[in-house]
Amino acid sequence: MYLIVGLGNPGKRYKLSRHNIGFMVVQNLATKIGAELKQKSFDALWDKGQIKGKKVILALPQTYMNLSGTAVRQLQSFFKTDISKIIVVHDDLDLPFGALRLKTCGGNAGHKGLSSITSHLGSSDFTRIRLGIGKPFDKSLTEGYVLEPFTDEEKSILPEVIDWASDACAEIVLTNMVTAINKYQTKNIIFHKKED
Repeated sequence: MYLIVGLGNPGKRYKLSRHNIGFMVVQNLATKIGAELKQKSFDALWDKGQIKGKKVILALPQTYMNLSGTAVRQLQSFFKTDISKIIVVHDDLDLPFGALRLKTCGGNAGHKGLSSITSHLGSSDFTRIRLGIGKPFDKSLTEGYVLEPFTDEEKSILPEVIDWASDACAEIVLTNMVTAINKYQTKNIIFHKKED
C-alpha cells in the first residue's frame, strides 16, 4: 500500500503559498478518489482511499515543513509501508514554475522537509514528485519567497499543474515509475492534456 505525502505548512496563513504546493496536489488527489483527509493522528491529517482498486494512504503532515519527517515516520511505522512505496510531493526552487520531475532516492538539495523525512526514515529510498516554483533573483530572499502566494500569472495555470501532478501520483501507483516519468515529467509550464 502506497503512502502519498504532500509537504507544506498548516494554517490559513500558508494555505496558498508556494511552499504548500505539495499539500495542494495531495488534496486534489484526495478529492478525485473521495478521501477526506480529516483523520487527525500521527501529527498529520490523513485518510485511506483507493485508486482504481489499489489502496493508498494520503497524508498532510501538520508539524510544519522542517519537521515533516516526524509524521512520515509515524505513518510509515504504523501502516508498515515499505519505504520504496512512499511518494513525497514537494516544491522545488531549482525548477521553473510548472516543471515537474519524478525521481527515486537521491539528495535533498537543501529542502528541509525532505531532509527531515530522510533523517527520520534513516533512508532516502522514497519517491519524490518535485514541482517547480522558481526562485527569487536574490538568494537572500528565498525564505520569504517560498511563503508568498503565487503570482496572478502563475495562478492562471496552477490548477492544471496541480491536476497534472496528482495524476502522476496515481500513475506511479497504478503502473510504475518509468511509465509515470514518460507520461508526466515536464520541463516547462506548457502542458498537453492526455487523451481520455
